[in-house]
Amino acid sequence: MNRKVLVTGGAGYIGSHTTVELINAGYEVIIVDNFSNSDPSSLEGVERITGVKPTFIEVDCCDKEALRKVFEAHDFMSVIHFAAYKAVGESVEKPLMYYRNNMLSLINVLDLMSEYNRPNIVFSSSATVYGDADVLPVTELTPRKPATSAYGNTKQMAEDILRDATAASATLHGIALRYFNPIGAHPSALIGELPRGVPNNLVPYITQTAAGVRECLSIFGDDYATPDGSCQRDFIDIVDLARAHVVAIGRMVEGRSKSQYEVFNVGTGRPVSVFELVNGFEKANNLKLNYKIAARRSGDVPAVWADTTLANEELGWKAERELNDTLRAAWMWEKHVRGIE
Repeated sequence: MNRKVLVTGGAGYIGSHTTVELINAGYEVIIVDNFSNSDPSSLEGVERITGVKPTFIEVDCCDKEALRKVFEAHDFMSVIHFAAYKAVGESVEKPLMYYRNNMLSLINVLDLMSEYNRPNIVFSSSATVYGDADVLPVTELTPRKPATSAYGNTKQMAEDILRDATAASATLHGIALRYFNPIGAHPSALIGELPRGVPNNLVPYITQTAAGVRECLSIFGDDYATPDGSCQRDFIDIVDLARAHVVAIGRMVEGRSKSQYEVFNVGTGRPVSVFELVNGFEKANNLKLNYKIAARRSGDVPAVWADTTLANEELGWKAERELNDTLRAAWMWEKHVRGIE
């Protein structure tokens, strides 16, 4: 059994945590990344946690010939494709940049997988494909709504490309994992989310506010049709999310896939509001946050969370970490980054 895995974007937030879980599960990892939205320090963190230094090649997946050299040099049978731009707001302002990078990188990977007969790919998809769903929680059969951003559209288009590529191939197997809201950090506090500039995601903004890097946290809207007026999301611990990729790779490597293309929701199945998350962070870490209510943010849906039945029963994976532990790990990581005792 070939236990070598190529992880594109493996120095990023989700990629680095997945690399740790792959190594812990006995896989050999080859990472490619161009550091456009990641930092080399994450690779040091992976090595410190696992005791293993994964093979790393600095490559932009949009450079097909550079990527080809990786396929030539390494005989992995499986790929986990994370490499993509991911900021919703930026994608609205710079759509062509998102379409060029996110589509071309995937097409290059799939082209080379076909050429070199590498049969298994896990694709990093997103719950954004569901949009403002009519019925909650969303299942894998919930109709996809028109995307509200170029980022969301690239995820829908990428899923379609992967579906069509597997249908046209006798050997290619693909699994798209639709993430909900990954949060937290590795319990060691040696790797975590490291946003560049102003964070786009809620938890890094919370931790930076707690650390004094940001003056005040803005909660965008308190008048939604939800129990406390704030948006509800399905917040999943980053380590749980990382483990889902290991299970998905094992499913394909061991020949347990039910079809050549499969889709699974990766969430907790529990809605948590923004207010609940903020209050939970304060309680878990025994501190107070400076926050204010701001106007609603364009593109935010009131609520979305996962029905995880298929992932639990068919994929054989479920989220296990408690929210309090996740929020403590997020703060430990922020303190590590800032040198706070």
